[in-house]
Amino acid sequence: MKVSGIIMISLATLSLASCRHKDLYMEDEMTSQLQVVFDWRNAPEANPESMALYMYEEDGHNPMRFIFSGKDGGLIKAPFGTRHAICINADNTDWARMRYHESIETLEIYTMDAEEIGSRADDATTIPRPEGTERERIAATPQMMWGSRSNNISIVPHDGMQTITMYPQEAVCHYMVDVYDVENLDEVESSAVDATLSGMAEGYCHGQQSATDNTVSMKFDLTGHAEEKNLHGEFLTFGECPTTVAKHYLTLYMVLTDGSKWYHSFDVTDQVSKAPDPTHVHIIVRGLDLPEPPKEGNAELKTDVNEWQAVNIGLKM
Repeated sequence: MKVSGIIMISLATLSLASCRHKDLYMEDEMTSQLQVVFDWRNAPEANPESMALYMYEEDGHNPMRFIFSGKDGGLIKAPFGTRHAICINADNTDWARMRYHESIETLEIYTMDAEEIGSRADDATTIPRPEGTERERIAATPQMMWGSRSNNISIVPHDGMQTITMYPQEAVCHYMVDVYDVENLDEVESSAVDATLSGMAEGYCHGQQSATDNTVSMKFDLTGHAEEKNLHGEFLTFGECPTTVAKHYLTLYMVLTDGSKWYHSFDVTDQVSKAPDPTHVHIIVRGLDLPEPPKEGNAELKTDVNEWQAVNIGLKM
């Protein structure tokens, strides 16, 4: 059913994995026309291509979904009764996965598995991992996401136009990583270096407006600048888990020009957990001496290119 360009879908039989939707038809005498407004005062720079509104019954179950083109909202028809609502930007289908949508308290957005690591040389499950993080899933980082929740919306017969206003805000965290004083960076095969950050929340629960409590290692890229001897990267995360205490290791995976593979982990737990602003975290590490590939013809110095080798960093006095 189309109402002013808005699509309404029943989630009671919605299969998110296959993206098969079942339309929900309602008798006009049992519904009310509503004006949905998305007020962006909490995220004035946001500009999503589309928005989704999930309306749950009073017990927090049996959701309906409405899709709006653009960021402003529009007209919908909804059945009488008390509803709870969640709004989320809907232009996230290329990266976001949804589960546990049956309840407003459990609806969760998370990301798929990361691609191969080490200049795409190895499967993510076979790379060396810091102790204690071996069982964490290596996940892709999220992209931009906004959302908000509104409770106890009373939908009643109305002679005029009833308005529902939602106030979306950012639901992800911004992370920046800088690695300074990197020696022999020009020997790295690619200007992009793969990296992971362990102990991060796997997803975001929109109903609770909080990150989930299960951890993953998130994979991202660092760009190398050989002349400045540094690596830099910026990415989004769901942040830390609200109650799970986890170690945060920054691990770099580098393939050198001779084909040898090297990695090193930095414990950055304090920089993440004690960041002044947990939604904007800046991780800084210094000192990484990459091995210089052996001279051509010196077979004795040739490394085994098939195995990951640790970059050992001595303590600087």
